[in-house]
Amino acid sequence: MGLTSNKVLAFAVLFAVLLFVGTVWMWPRLARRNWRAVSGRIGLLLATQVMLFASVGLAANQAFGFYASWADLFGQESGQGVVVDHDAGGTAGPLQVVDTRQVDVSGGTRPQIGGQIQKVDIVGRQTHIATPAYVYLPPEYFLPQYRTRTFPAAVVLTGYPGTAEALIKGLHYPQTAHRLARNGRMQPMILVMMRPTVAPPRDTECVDIPGGPQTESFFAKDLPDAVSHHYRVGRKPGSWGIIGDSTGGYCALKLAVHHPETYAAGAGLSPYYRAPIDPTTGDLFHGDKELKNSADLMWYLKHRPAPDTSLLVSSSKHGESNYRETLRFIDLVKAKQPTRISSIILDSGGHNFNTWRREIPATLQWISGRLSDR
Repeated sequence: MGLTSNKVLAFAVLFAVLLFVGTVWMWPRLARRNWRAVSGRIGLLLATQVMLFASVGLAANQAFGFYASWADLFGQESGQGVVVDHDAGGTAGPLQVVDTRQVDVSGGTRPQIGGQIQKVDIVGRQTHIATPAYVYLPPEYFLPQYRTRTFPAAVVLTGYPGTAEALIKGLHYPQTAHRLARNGRMQPMILVMMRPTVAPPRDTECVDIPGGPQTESFFAKDLPDAVSHHYRVGRKPGSWGIIGDSTGGYCALKLAVHHPETYAAGAGLSPYYRAPIDPTTGDLFHGDKELKNSADLMWYLKHRPAPDTSLLVSSSKHGESNYRETLRFIDLVKAKQPTRISSIILDSGGHNFNTWRREIPATLQWISGRLSDR
């Protein structure tokens, strides 16, 4: 049974309850002061506490999507396998559809009504990075009258460690996009949902690491190229946007700032503004001061020409640690034409899924209004 299985969570809760009941039942028998009774009390208390924390941890992982599997949890997920698609001519394709699923909306069994989610494997032609993703196709994609139409696309990134599944099950991006488009509040869009960790378990912070994974190049070039060759996505400037939360939010802003020719809009939900260095990232810059400065968005916007792109940032007055820094970022960008800046500032809200679910509808509407379908 997988880490995110409901059966695993149910068993953990059941064992925690049984251990609690057993502790209460056995406690009078273990009230003596000999070493066996003391050892029994310690063992029961320890086992109950372990199962209690395991239950809470499993529930939190299901709610927030930190880890996708047991291998992911214990740092054994390498993710380095390359899946290559071969067409009839024998040439390799950069994107392969490996599974499809319906969208959890009314009428979702029919793609023409609910759209469709496709699980794909993507291999970067230039960077050779291989990673899975989920692609949401709106209902219009399957309707005959739209068969020659291209659609705008938005990359949607999780935080770190995060899982792409969390964007579907926890943050409900496909369901929200479906509802907003159906109500005429945004245009139909293709969503490419994935985590920014394309070289797990390392947190690469969407940086082209010297001698390591070229993560920024993958998101700036390989990913749009692979998706555009497989799906009907607009190829002109202005067809692509990018959204992310936390680490994904930093990546979204950085990619829009560094690559406005690719991303016409970037939205960071609860983002930070410079790449951290910690045990999960390792040495990202290898002494390259220019690379380190470029990964600091405040420095970049002060010392480089302002990019022609639109940015959205979010925070809250109470509950988010990035609030003051976000205000400074907004003030900085306001003075940097032609870069455009918008914001979502809540009165209160923590760094969690519940806060981001409150911001996602407005974010999708915002990015939809800044992308072209041609």
